[in-house]
Amino acid sequence: MSKLNSVAVFCGSAAGNDPAYGAAATALGAGLAADGIGLVYGGGGIGLMGMVAHAAHQGGGRVVGVMPEFLKQRELPQLDGGELIITDSMHSRKNRMFALSDAFVIMPGGLGTLDEMFEILTWRQLGLHSKPILICDILGSARAWVATIEAAVAAGFAKPEIRGYYEVLSGVPAVLARLRQLPASPEAGTTRL
Repeated sequence: MSKLNSVAVFCGSAAGNDPAYGAAATALGAGLAADGIGLVYGGGGIGLMGMVAHAAHQGGGRVVGVMPEFLKQRELPQLDGGELIITDSMHSRKNRMFALSDAFVIMPGGLGTLDEMFEILTWRQLGLHSKPILICDILGSARAWVATIEAAVAAGFAKPEIRGYYEVLSGVPAVLARLRQLPASPEAGTTRL
C-alpha cells in the first residue's frame, strides 16, 4: 500500500481566539512534514493557514499554496518556501487543490473553510470523487458543522449516507494517525469537475 502523497488542508485565514487553534495548526504542519506527506493549502501566510504552512516548511515538508490573484493583498502569500500557484478564481483554486491532493483535512475556520468543506462534501455526494475527508475537531469546533449536516439529514434534504463521506477526529494526533492508514488515491492529479 503506497502512502498518501499530498493532503489539502482547509483552515482559517484568522488565528481564532484560543491559542489551541494555532498550536493544532502548527502540529499538523509539522506532523505532515515528519510523515513525508505534502501539504496543499490556500497559499496565505496569515492565520491558521500560515501557521500550518510555516510548520510544514520548517519541518522540511513539501508545501504547495494555491491562491486566486485577487486575494494576494488580503491573505499575504506565504513566502518562506514551497510553491505558490496563482489561479484566476476561487473555483479554480478549489479545483486545483482537489487535483493535487489525495485527501482533505478540515481544521477550524470561518466562512471560507465552511465553503471549502461543504463543497468537497458535495462533490463526494455527487460521486465526483471518493477521497477521504477528515474533520479535525479542536475544542469542539466540529460540533456545529456536524449538527448542520445532521439537520439536513433529519429534514430529508440529505441522505443518511452522507455520514459515511467524512470522519470527525478529535485532535491532530488522531488525524495524523488516520492519514498514515490511508492509501494514496488513484484519483490524485485527475478531476471530473
